Amino acid sequence: MQVLYEDNHIIIVNKSSGEIVQGDKTGDTPLSETVKDYLKVKYAKPGAVFLGVAHRLDRPVSGVVVFARTSKALARLNRMFQQGEVHKTYWAIVETHPQPLSIPSPHYREGSGESLLTHWLTRNEQQNKAYAYDHEVPGSKKAMLRYRPLAQGERYTLLEVQLMTGRHHQIRCQLAAIGYPIKGDLKYGARRSNPDGSISLHARRVEFIHPVSHQPIIVEAPVPEDSLWQQLSALRPESLDL
Repeated sequence: MQVLYEDNHIIIVNKSSGEIVQGDKTGDTPLSETVKDYLKVKYAKPGAVFLGVAHRLDRPVSGVVVFARTSKALARLNRMFQQGEVHKTYWAIVETHPQPLSIPSPHYREGSGESLLTHWLTRNEQQNKAYAYDHEVPGSKKAMLRYRPLAQGERYTLLEVQLMTGRHHQIRCQLAAIGYPIKGDLKYGARRSNPDGSISLHARRVEFIHPVSHQPIIVEAPVPEDSLWQQLSALRPESLDL
C-alpha cells in the first residue's frame, strides 16, 4: 500500500490491481483493513480505528482511492461524490485501432483534443456487467465521459478519461461500445487477459475541495510498474500534462 496524501480527516492511497477496497464474499483482506492497520500502528491507537469508504474501484483496476478518517469527513465526501464535486481522471490502455483515435468524433471539442461519449447504460446484476445503448431504454441511466489520446504505440494507445457521471463499469463499457476495449478486460471484449489478472485501467488523479479545511486537493498516483504502462507514459508530449 502506498500512501499518497494524509491528514487528520482523510487519507488517499494508491490501490494495486487485484486488491478489493471493501470486504466481500471472497473473504480476502480488503484495502480498507490494510489502511486501518497502518493508521493503528502509526498513531498507536489502542481501540478501533474509524475509516470510511467514500468510493470504490473495481478489483482489477489500480490507482487513487480516497478514505475518510472522521465521520464528518465521510458524510461530506459522500455528498461531494454524489453531486459530482470530486473530479476523477483515469488512464486506460486500449488496442490501437485502424481508425486513429485522433480523428474527431461528432462531439469533438475543437482545440481540446477531447471527445465526448454519451450512452445509456443498463446493468445485469447476475452477470455483473453493464450494457451501452446510444438511446434511452427502460431501466437505463445516462453515462457521459470525455477522453483524449495521450500516446500511441504500434499495438496500444494510452487514453486519458474524465468521468462526468459515475455508473457501474462506465469506462470499461463505454470504451468497449466504440470498439476500444481496455487491455486485459475479457468481460468487455479484450482479446486476451493480462498475466496478473488486471485490466489496464488506472485511476490516475483526483481533485476536490477538502471537506473540512476547504483547501484544494490534487493527488496523482504513479502509473503501474508494468513495462507497457511505463513505455506509453514515456511517449506523452509534455504539453499533455498541463
